[in-house]
Amino acid sequence: MIDVSPDQARTLAAIVAHGSFDAAAAHLSVTPSAVSQRIRALETAVGRPVLTRARPAGLTESGQAVVRFARQLELLSADLAEELQPEEARGGTRLTLVINSDSLHTWALPGLSAAAGTVQLEILREDQDYSLDLLRSGAAAAAITATAKPAAGCTSRRLGVMRYLPVCAPAFAATWFDGGAAAHSLAKAPAIVFDRKDDLQDRYLRRLSRKPLEPPRHYVPAAHEFGEAIRLGMGWGMMPEIEIVQDLEQGRLVRLGPKSFVDVPLHWQQWRYGSAALDGVAAAIQNAARVLR
Repeated sequence: MIDVSPDQARTLAAIVAHGSFDAAAAHLSVTPSAVSQRIRALETAVGRPVLTRARPAGLTESGQAVVRFARQLELLSADLAEELQPEEARGGTRLTLVINSDSLHTWALPGLSAAAGTVQLEILREDQDYSLDLLRSGAAAAAITATAKPAAGCTSRRLGVMRYLPVCAPAFAATWFDGGAAAHSLAKAPAIVFDRKDDLQDRYLRRLSRKPLEPPRHYVPAAHEFGEAIRLGMGWGMMPEIEIVQDLEQGRLVRLGPKSFVDVPLHWQQWRYGSAALDGVAAAIQNAARVLR
């Protein structure tokens, strides 16, 4: 049986959080030698390295599991303190979540606000296809992700589907798609892309053409400004259907095709051994996600 002490786990988490053995020692009020001894004892207990020997030090897969353990201990300790001393005023448990920009912009905030009275939230914004990296590393306790399969040490719950529609401003459509949004015209018309991780526009283009299409691109890495760039006629792009219902009804935007869309499934993954506070946030997020398909 592997025996990892809480002090060893907290020490590893402190190294990752503060960037070095010396900084971790200062945070923990121990000597750098004590930090080194704890890490050596931890690697002996685990039977393999927990840190990569680089600058700054990174976590191995085993190290990630230990850091998740340390973070879970913090949450459970906060739960225990609330149960044993409910009369003491506290600022609430601290939770770090990973949420993609479109969810944050369109539907997730009502759920987060419903939970904000009992927790302190740090929101890390990351694409749903990459958010699990932060969950695996122990940097976050939960994430909205496009992956249904639970990450190691986590549970997964389906939230729903975000449908994205290819849209543009009417004047842009008249200029670039007078004969319809066919592959040859989409190869030339400028596209709006959130950032270099955003492949929604390319997913749509791959459905239309067997040949790769490489249109001119404008990168606009902010959800509100991304939509405004499309409304102002800078280019076409994929926007969440729940965001643009009124734009379509009032003619500010037009669809590139009446049946064209890209669906992105969303799932809530969180540490398997979390806390009452984390479960409360999960319930609030699931309630807010009822607006999804």
